[in-house]
Amino acid sequence: MADQVVPAPHPPAAKQVPHTWQRPTGPADDPWAWLRDRDDPDTIAYLEAENAYAERWLEPHRATIDAIFDEIRSRVQETDAAVPVRKGDWWYTARTVEGLDYPIHCRGRSADTAGDHALLDENAEATGYEFFSLGGFDVSPDQRLVAWSADVDGGEEFTLRIRDLESGTDLPDVVEGTYAWAGTAWSTDGTELFYVMPDDQMRPFQLWRHRIGTQQADDVLVLEEPDERFHVGVDLSRSERWVIVESSSKTSSEVHLIPSDRPHDALRLVRGRTEDLEYSVDHWGDGFVVLTNLDAEDFRVMTAPEDDPSTWTELLPHVPGQRIVAVEPFATHLVVHEWADAQQRVRIVGRDGEQETLDLGDEPHEVELDANPEWTTTTLRYGYQSFTTPASVYELDLTTGERTLLKRTPTPNVDLDAYEATREWATAPDGALVPVDVVRRRGTEPDGSHPCLVYGYGSYESSVPPWFSVYRLSLLDRGWVWALVHPRGGGELGRRWYTDGRLLHKRTTFTDTIACAEHLRDLGWAAADRIAIRGGSAGGLLVGACMTMRPELFRTVVAEVPFVDAVTTMSDPTLPLTVTEWDEWGDPREEPMASYMLSYSPYDNTVARDYPALLITAGLNDPRVSYHEPAKWCAKLRALRTDDRPQLLRTEMGAGHGGPSGRYERWRDEAIVLTFVLAADAISR
Repeated sequence: MADQVVPAPHPPAAKQVPHTWQRPTGPADDPWAWLRDRDDPDTIAYLEAENAYAERWLEPHRATIDAIFDEIRSRVQETDAAVPVRKGDWWYTARTVEGLDYPIHCRGRSADTAGDHALLDENAEATGYEFFSLGGFDVSPDQRLVAWSADVDGGEEFTLRIRDLESGTDLPDVVEGTYAWAGTAWSTDGTELFYVMPDDQMRPFQLWRHRIGTQQADDVLVLEEPDERFHVGVDLSRSERWVIVESSSKTSSEVHLIPSDRPHDALRLVRGRTEDLEYSVDHWGDGFVVLTNLDAEDFRVMTAPEDDPSTWTELLPHVPGQRIVAVEPFATHLVVHEWADAQQRVRIVGRDGEQETLDLGDEPHEVELDANPEWTTTTLRYGYQSFTTPASVYELDLTTGERTLLKRTPTPNVDLDAYEATREWATAPDGALVPVDVVRRRGTEPDGSHPCLVYGYGSYESSVPPWFSVYRLSLLDRGWVWALVHPRGGGELGRRWYTDGRLLHKRTTFTDTIACAEHLRDLGWAAADRIAIRGGSAGGLLVGACMTMRPELFRTVVAEVPFVDAVTTMSDPTLPLTVTEWDEWGDPREEPMASYMLSYSPYDNTVARDYPALLITAGLNDPRVSYHEPAKWCAKLRALRTDDRPQLLRTEMGAGHGGPSGRYERWRDEAIVLTFVLAADAISR
């Protein structure tokens, strides 16, 4: 086999740990702990050696990589533009150009001219950088300025700048080290901007106010969150009348309000935090709308007056198993986004209480609100996609109920009618029914002969709807079946579906996924010895745990930036995100969490035995799952596995959690992953 041509790198296991922190079980139990030190030349040498080894293994497969890359590229309309969105007197869009990696953000005075005036060309801003990620792009209420931010190494610390949209030049204002994912919010007159800063553990914990035209040193600290379990976020209401500041943990939250026309006012608390009480607030004209789990496990919708936002009155009642995840207020209506029966749906609620649920058909699908910045709109834009339908933007007339398809993402060289998708339900060991969505080429029969790739996540109450992917077609066209599992730990079937897959129930996520793989095998959608499994981040933990629990079930495993050393990471509060994650995984410094987490942590359950073919990825600058987790896991597997199946570790040396940033690099990366899956499937077990 190709991976035996050159011996794989083996880092020295007995190297002294070069730092004072030690895992509670002792350094002798973690002989690869020295890989935590990225300043150690041996660490970088090992990562580079693994990268070189991966390149050598892949070399005989270059023709397949190139072919799949060309397939992906042929299915993408490289020069394209998003549907223009109106905000005030301007129409905004983003367009891509063949040969360029990143979008160009534009506007015009009409929908037809929206692409004429470039506001921000990400390609120009990315020049000279190996990595580029746009964080915020927040236009001021008067549309004279845009606050935009960028990360140029994947570490997720963003530099914030203010651009004059008339001249196209950036003002002298520069704010370093912001946390873009926590949002920004403008004052009404566009002279002040609220933003969020992270602490040393990359927890967004401070809200600051910046006055346009001043230095960062002059900025004002508005709020600091001392509780390490809580994250701070900020947003401007669609009505543009209130700045909304939320502090939230995994299990509770509290909201403060600031009038956007009086940005120097003191924070106004809605309700103080209470353990296990979650709520969010938005402005709805003459009052507020509140989404909360108060006496409502799957959340209900309340209203509150402007002069007393702490007094809540029920508007939409709680329905068990019907999880409301978001409420979007407009001048004349509310849009309710929810999960019911493991399927996303949208409800429109009028001021008079009249309700309508959009009929989106029976095929498993995703439906999300599209850009709807106008407060007084009488139309609603939403996005729809499924395994067989590319991302599509619809506009719903709220008066007549008429729907108009504004755009479907072009997919040249693709016969969309050639594919079909259905939902199955697997039975978990405890009798629970677990949904799994299956897509394949039309006419494929469940005869037990097909290779099958299973994809999953299953954590943080994150529900993963089916999505269209031109990448996936390269497997389907080669006879594969592709399946999306929805195990407990996600939120597809309500809050209970989540709580039954976290903390002392976390193993349920993995046994649910294994049950789905076995169900696909038993139905004939998957050949018994040709099942692959793929997941990233917490989904990397999922696939790692499934692999160590049932290695004989899988031929191939793809673990992308995997969280596989759970006990070590969750024992170290100095690492990014550890403290905030205790509500999700538990604190292994104490029993019973110590023993329970140890029972499923892939790193700790790696023993001497045969394992599936394995592709692992990492990002050297990753602040979410530190590179050393996948690196240590790879090293331990190399030392203990008793077979000669391929095992690769590919580390992005200039990127973070999301991998490469340019679209052509991402396509090449995906071609490599799919080639590995195909090659591993071809190797006899």
